[in-house]
Parts: sequence; C-alpha cells; structure tokens
Amino acid sequence: MDALNGLFTAIFDLLCAPRAWVGDVAVLVLISGVFGVLALLAFKYISFQKRIARAKNLIKAHLIEIRIYQDNLRIVSLAIVKVLGRNLQYLLLNFLPFVPLSIPFAFVLAQLVTRFAYGPIAVESQPEHRLAGSGVVIEVQLADESRYDAVRDVRIEYPSGIEAVSPLVRVPFEGRAYQEVAVRQPGLHAITVSLGGESQLKLLDAAPGAGMRQASREQGFFHALLWPAEASLPSDSVFERIALRSLRHAETYPPSDLGWLPSGAGGIVLVFLVASMLFGALAIKPLKVQI
Repeated sequence: MDALNGLFTAIFDLLCAPRAWVGDVAVLVLISGVFGVLALLAFKYISFQKRIARAKNLIKAHLIEIRIYQDNLRIVSLAIVKVLGRNLQYLLLNFLPFVPLSIPFAFVLAQLVTRFAYGPIAVESQPEHRLAGSGVVIEVQLADESRYDAVRDVRIEYPSGIEAVSPLVRVPFEGRAYQEVAVRQPGLHAITVSLGGESQLKLLDAAPGAGMRQASREQGFFHALLWPAEASLPSDSVFERIALRSLRHAETYPPSDLGWLPSGAGGIVLVFLVASMLFGALAIKPLKVQI
C-alpha cells in the first residue's frame, strides 16, 4: 500500500504544481473534474453499454404500454411489474462497474484531502503568555496489550523548534503515553518516538503554504489507504498509533482557507463529488456514454 501511495503522491505532486500560480481552488476543481471525466470514460469500457441502453428502452416501452392500456387493469399491472424489474436491472448494470472504479477514486480523494483540507499548525509567538492545554499533544499507543507495561520505556525526542511543555505521562494499563508540546518555529518537524530497538517518526507540519498533512500515523490497510501523507506503521511495530491531538479543537490541523468553497476533509469530499459529477454530466453526450 505504501508503494501505491508513493506512486500516487508522485503523480499528484505534478498535478498540483500549478497551485502556486493559479491557486488551490482552481487546481482542486480542475483535478476533480478531470477525474470525473476519466471515470466516465472508464465506465464506458467496463460496463455493459448495450444492455444499459436496452434496459432504458424497455422501461420507456413499458411506460408507454401503461399509458396506452390504462383502462386494462391486467395489462397495466403486468407492465408495472416489468418496469420495476427493468429498473432493478438498470440499477445493477450501473452499480457493478462503480465497484472497481471506487478503488482509484479512494486514492484520489486521499491525496486531495491531505493536500487541500488542512493548513499548518500555528507557531506560538508569545510562549511566556501561553496557557496549559493550548498546544498540541503527542499521543503514543502501543499495539500489544501484553506489553502495555513497556510504555514506561517510551522515549520522545523533539527537533529544534518543538518544545515539550509538560512531563511525558505514561499510562501502563492503557499502553499509552502523551505529552504536550509547543511549536516555536515554522517548518516541517520530525518527532522521534522510541521503544526498545524501534524508532518511528511522526511529522508535525508548521510550514506555511502547501503540504501534505495528516494528524495520525497508524497500522492497518484502511489507514494507509485514507492517509497517504506519511507511511503507515509496520504491522509488526510495537506502536499501534502515533498521533497529534489538539486540546482545543476537534481537528489538530486547522481547516485550510479555500475562499468560497467549504473547508476541511468533508468540504474537500463534497467539492470532489460535485465537480466530478458536473464535469462528467457535461461529457456524457460527447463521449456517447450510456448511464
């Protein structure tokens, strides 16, 4: 999965390069629209186009039958049953091709969310006036319940620009450790978490401008699929999750400013769906796609 994410990341690095000149909104809408058209084109070649057209024509024919023989209850009843059956056939013929198409769309959406949904974590410019709980918490969760006591040996090392502002709290019965930090300098900071002979990195992005950002690094296929900004934790890692948590906000990374478009992960998904469907609808007739 990490290899596939690396391939898609390289592709999207090229696709998103113009955002520095034309802006995030234009690039986001254009990429979403282009993938909508590509998905429509792929649908044309992996679906049963002739059977879809036939099902649509038969539905129309049975509706005309109902109109013509509206005074004959037996014919109308049979025609209604036929319409319902053909509608079910039509839906299945359209739905089945979307199953394989959902796989590349998941990769595309993951790339767009990590690139456009979030902005950098703010730098604390006046540390002498800060309040406890106003920073970011580094949270470490161990994977193996039988080794939860080993959380006492967890170590966290911070680069220049990140300052620990609380003790490293360890909770052995939960296999969890956490510590509050303050961001003192802008930049992409790599935090090192160690236990025994294993060390893992977690990125904290406080660099202005575009970047790929995710709050948590975890084990698991679906986490790797949905969050490609950092490599997933190995399946045999002693760590199940290394995450950044905000004590004041639901999201660790603040939503990016996309002007008139909705922000955050949900906003990116909505923009992608609307733009892809709109561009796809405009391309149905030129591409001669039955849908």
